[in-house]
Amino acid sequence: MKLRLIAITFLSVFFLATAYAKKKTPAPVSDRQQWVELCYRIAAPVLENMSKGELQKNMPLELSPNWDEGRDKRATYMETFGRLMAGISPWLMLPDDETEEGKLRKQIRQWALLSYKNAVDPESPDYLAWESKAGQKLVDAAFIAQSFLRAPEATWQQLDETTQKRYIERFQNMKTVRPAYNNWLLFRGLIEAFLMSIGEEADQYVLSVTANKMNEWYLSDGWYSDGDELALDYYNAFVIHPMYVEMMEVLAKNKFWTPISADLTIKRMQRFNVFMERLISPEGTFPAFGRSLVYRMGAFQTLAMAAWKYGMPKGLSNGQVRSALTAVMHNMFKVEGNFDEQGFLRLGFAGHQPGLANAYTNNGSLYMTSLVFMPLGLPADHPFWTDAAEPWTSQKAWSGQPFPIDGHHSLRK
Repeated sequence: MKLRLIAITFLSVFFLATAYAKKKTPAPVSDRQQWVELCYRIAAPVLENMSKGELQKNMPLELSPNWDEGRDKRATYMETFGRLMAGISPWLMLPDDETEEGKLRKQIRQWALLSYKNAVDPESPDYLAWESKAGQKLVDAAFIAQSFLRAPEATWQQLDETTQKRYIERFQNMKTVRPAYNNWLLFRGLIEAFLMSIGEEADQYVLSVTANKMNEWYLSDGWYSDGDELALDYYNAFVIHPMYVEMMEVLAKNKFWTPISADLTIKRMQRFNVFMERLISPEGTFPAFGRSLVYRMGAFQTLAMAAWKYGMPKGLSNGQVRSALTAVMHNMFKVEGNFDEQGFLRLGFAGHQPGLANAYTNNGSLYMTSLVFMPLGLPADHPFWTDAAEPWTSQKAWSGQPFPIDGHHSLRK
């Protein structure tokens, strides 16, 4: 009897301890949950403030140590808003639900729509620098137009008529800005493509020149030069592939003649994506080279765009691309110093490294990192999120596993 009581007591303690241990063990955080949490952390300080007309009051300026004093500092806020929205607008297209993610998304969407309104309301303290004499306004007007093209039902179509008219007027005024003879042609081209997409008058000469010059600047193997010379950096991901593809899709839909098809621009981007995935190291890092390195995860915009809209290129799986991007995201943002005390991004690549900022860089520029969040526009049950994690190419290569051989692909025609 005594032994039986001891045994029962022992088993009771064991099961209680086991139940307690299970209760205390947190459930593993999914890749999607990690992405949502980081997306919200980046977006919330910007949009909460801007929805109340308080972004320019509360967001401290951080300029490059080599800041070009001829530049308009007010561009910071236009850069912040345009780049952020270009990355997160696909997420806002998902329908409302009662999940934790759904509640965060609904809040962000509400703030974003108020922010869009304030951005073009001359009476708002957060009216953006549309009348600036500096050419930088062209760049970030294009990112705002890009956010409309990517998620019209959640953005453009939710705006009141007055706000829409104000955007159309300001986009039309961009015709006075003379772009640099490089990737900047795409900023003019994308704005004109957006105007065309909503039935407004578009500058057909600008669209023709942009479509032709970008095709002439195509090199091979998925790479474009940035003007006459190849610039070995991440601008093929930051601007060139995404804006060229999106502009060409609008032109194709409107039966506007171009020297190549929209489908070919997508194939070129997918070839570039093969390189970008292979640049992710086995540990989940990528090479720190080239201009605008402080744009952080924006270097993977083309992979994010493919995941969201076109699917993975041949030889890459959802599981390996998601795992690779999650690893890079984790490694980059676990470093202390990426955010200031108010929650805004700080100059740097992984942490606070102001010496990496170019002369044109301010802390608004950094919101290019949001361009990686486009796959959040896919529902949680999409294969990109549900497929099993897999090793990415460099992990396979450096652990003796089979991985796809690579070779030359011209894709000129």
